[in-house]
Amino acid sequence: MKRNPIINVKTAITDRFLKADNFPTKKNNPLLISSQNSNEKIHTKIKKSFLRYNCENLKDKKIIETVLKGYEKTHKGIYLSESEFILKLHEIDEFFNLEEEDVIRYILYRYKYNKFPLLKTLDNYPPCIQIEPTSVCNLRCIMCYQSDKTFSGKSNGFMGFMKFDLFKKIIDEIEGKIEAVTFASRGEPTLHPELDKFLNYCKDKFLALKLNTNATLLNEKKIHSLLSSDLQQLVLSIDEKNKENYEKIRVNAKFEIIMKNLKMLKEIREKHYKKSKLRIRISGVKVNTSQSIEGHNEFYKEFADEVILVDYGPWESAYDEPVNEIKEPCTELYRMMYVWYDGKVNPCDFDYKSLLAKENVKDNSIKSIWKSDYYSKLRDLHMSKQRKQLEPCKRCTNS
Repeated sequence: MKRNPIINVKTAITDRFLKADNFPTKKNNPLLISSQNSNEKIHTKIKKSFLRYNCENLKDKKIIETVLKGYEKTHKGIYLSESEFILKLHEIDEFFNLEEEDVIRYILYRYKYNKFPLLKTLDNYPPCIQIEPTSVCNLRCIMCYQSDKTFSGKSNGFMGFMKFDLFKKIIDEIEGKIEAVTFASRGEPTLHPELDKFLNYCKDKFLALKLNTNATLLNEKKIHSLLSSDLQQLVLSIDEKNKENYEKIRVNAKFEIIMKNLKMLKEIREKHYKKSKLRIRISGVKVNTSQSIEGHNEFYKEFADEVILVDYGPWESAYDEPVNEIKEPCTELYRMMYVWYDGKVNPCDFDYKSLLAKENVKDNSIKSIWKSDYYSKLRDLHMSKQRKQLEPCKRCTNS
């Protein structure tokens, strides 16, 4: 597939961690700065909660002890070992918004999310699960699977909407097992006619419920639904501050509608949801060298708590990319599980046509799939530097 000429950056290995520049309105917020003072407060809060927490799981107990040790070493100016861990910028802000009873849950979740993929440690469940309410999208963004007509064409069999009974089956299993649940993937979640019902069913079940949207379909009703839900993060996919450039990237979208929706979201949030802990992130993809995080921040800072431009990955042409020489095992095999609208389970969304998918949550549990022989085989091939045996792993730059 020929790359769109607007895309003039090289494929990069994505940096998952937010930096101070990604917090345009809170650069001087002491809770966002990993200072000695905030580290001491975090250590004290974790220790106090740990003493009250009835931790019967020995592995979880060891994780909390490891985290406490990390903070003690940081206080003394000693480098952390590979297994030790302290919270990063955006995590610090989330941490200080936690209720007392959720502190240990949060630390366990963030440790598993950040460290298990690096240490190649497996739990019974993935640290994060991404659920696709629908694979249908109203846009054809130049860096997205949807621009691949062999995928998005109606006759190709990839388009559909998740049924509530299937969604309920997934949520019922993972409640209390997984904290990070994201509504996203190949389609636009706000197109789903029962999204309200999905969100309501998740109430009080997770610490990190997130939804990604291109923001084109927001209206007053949908905004109230999102802001009154149990979402902890709402991610708006917007890449440009210039109308012409934005519409070249987000094909079928109108910049005026986006700006109108952002203003409506801001007004409703400020008027009706002042005490909400939901965080709004504007997240774009850096497809062109003319895009800058500074310009993005300055333009969108009034609408979001965090602003970020992630590195471009060739999601629109995964199967046509050249085979690369990367031999490092992919961290997604230890961090994420992707569940498509039809229940099909995939190790990653780079493989948007599901060449790697062998299991379905209609037939098997999340736990059994995550610990299955097939998933073990994928991990073994990656760990033995045999990514080239797998399609499209051999074309992917993630590690």
